[in-house]
Amino acid sequence: MEGLRLEWQKESPKLEGKEVVSLYFGGGTPSLLSPAYLSEIVAWVRPYLSSDAEVTIEANPEECSPALYDTFLQLGINRLSLGVQSLDNSSLQEIGRIHSTEKALGAIFDASRSGFKNISIDLMFDLPNQSEASWKRTLEKLPDLPITHLSLYNLTIEPHTSFFKRKEEIKQPLPAESLQLLQMALAAFERIGLRRYEISAFAKDGLISKHNTGYWIGRPFLGFGPSAFSYWDGKRTSNLSNLQRYRRALLQGVSPVGFSEELVYPDHLHELFTIRLRLLEGAPKQELPDKTLETLKKLVEAGLLIEGQEHWKLTEKGLLFYDTIAAELI
Repeated sequence: MEGLRLEWQKESPKLEGKEVVSLYFGGGTPSLLSPAYLSEIVAWVRPYLSSDAEVTIEANPEECSPALYDTFLQLGINRLSLGVQSLDNSSLQEIGRIHSTEKALGAIFDASRSGFKNISIDLMFDLPNQSEASWKRTLEKLPDLPITHLSLYNLTIEPHTSFFKRKEEIKQPLPAESLQLLQMALAAFERIGLRRYEISAFAKDGLISKHNTGYWIGRPFLGFGPSAFSYWDGKRTSNLSNLQRYRRALLQGVSPVGFSEELVYPDHLHELFTIRLRLLEGAPKQELPDKTLETLKKLVEAGLLIEGQEHWKLTEKGLLFYDTIAAELI
């Protein structure tokens, strides 16, 4: 916490004259911070918060209780993001989660009863040994849940993870099976009013994530703590990931930034344009280099993009192949 205080003192002058529309406690397990620490951080930011600011905290179901929710609400936290991942016990066991379906459901309903009006959950598909039947058990529970937002991710096996170490023994759904799981999810979400507004995000009643939308539209943001990313004045930075090195740098009056990058024309246009394509409303048409426009025309011909009057948008097929499109554009 000492390092965080020092970083705030160093960086907070950048916020003078600015209005903060989103405060997000995320990465790691921020809900394990003591109420005193959470209260202190909120107090730092409160003078800059807009009247309708979104204040989110991530939490895992096994950590949650009505008393903890009451604490969050008293601090002004008005949005909860729960790492549910699955509502099928066999799938939860496959990915090593320690909470059960029953605990996840209890955490969601307790949050609603405590007074949270904006509850988001994460779900995953393409899990080891996942079948249509096990995925259906998760999707069938959604209509009864008091959630307003859902993020959907497919499991990708990354290096230096426990999954990667045993990747040879893991059986994930084949591509055709994966597509079927995705289509099942999209249909289930649509039936209960969770409207897709970004490749992996769905919301009821227009309650889209202000915080994540900021990333996709290129809104400046400051991140605090080890490994935290920032995007400010066109420069992208990330802090040192090692807690002790991060803290030592700040105590010595040295910047805790471990990586810094500033994209120049036309790379910054390509990146922002490509990121905005993740939104279903698309990326606004703007002046782009001729070479980029040629690439966009080819993507239209391939059935991956639509050129509208004001926006370039992903097609249904394009939504499935965003990574390929991004590689073409960046």
